Amino acid sequence: MEFNLVIPKTKSELLVAMRTNKNYRFAAGCTDLLMELKKNAIEGLTVINLVQVNDQQLTGMKYSAKGLRMGAMSTAHHVGINNEIEKHFPVLKQAALNLASTQIRQVATIGGNICTASPSGDISCALVALNCNCEIINTSGDIRIVPIQKFFTGPRQTSLKKNEMLYGVIIPPNDKNTNDNFSGFVKIGTRQSMECSVVSLAYHIQTDKTGKILHAGIAIGSSAPTIKIATKAGDFLIGKTFKLLTEKEKQTFAEYVLTYAAPITDLRATAWYRKEVLFNISKSIFE
Repeated sequence: MEFNLVIPKTKSELLVAMRTNKNYRFAAGCTDLLMELKKNAIEGLTVINLVQVNDQQLTGMKYSAKGLRMGAMSTAHHVGINNEIEKHFPVLKQAALNLASTQIRQVATIGGNICTASPSGDISCALVALNCNCEIINTSGDIRIVPIQKFFTGPRQTSLKKNEMLYGVIIPPNDKNTNDNFSGFVKIGTRQSMECSVVSLAYHIQTDKTGKILHAGIAIGSSAPTIKIATKAGDFLIGKTFKLLTEKEKQTFAEYVLTYAAPITDLRATAWYRKEVLFNISKSIFE
């Protein structure tokens, strides 16, 4: 496995490296990249290592009235221990702590998790439920914003252009009338740890002082070619009281979730099993 290595130290050096190298890949935690290159070596490849780039916009996290902005180099570990995330977006903390092992979470980045574009991405699934926006920078330093649902175009495919990279993500703030949120991440695998999900469900449900649902973001992983936002399922909950949902309403909600699922049969599970599990965990979030 041979490749050229470039280690930019500043944002400007990073943009120059992107402009002057035609065939390149980005490296951060390398939890996926090294495995890919071992399987499929690319002749003439340049690896742009982002670890030493001194740019707070790329590496930092900041919560404000506009929501939470996280640089693409933020690690799963830092997401998992951030107090603002725990308070406002528990689904994201749970997804981060479900990712691989403690050691891997120290280096795995949210940018890598998103750009891998795996249908089973844990952090990506949570970010879809949170309706986040992707901040994309090009070699000229121009930034465009893309909703995360449109960022994924297929299995391991994204809307990134050749001269672009994911710079950060922006999670909108909770509704100003939110009194409480029911927010979580459910992951079903074939073993207890270090496993890609067979099915996953991320949900972020905001309620007012009376317990009525103001907003509901529901996302499903490992259930379709890309992570899906279950819009109809979320819309169905609006105006209902979270703790007073009937069994019929819970079932209807789960049925709406299933309309977004198009699972496959593979070595880990059958399509039938994935649908059954997804239906059951969709109902279980209200218990």
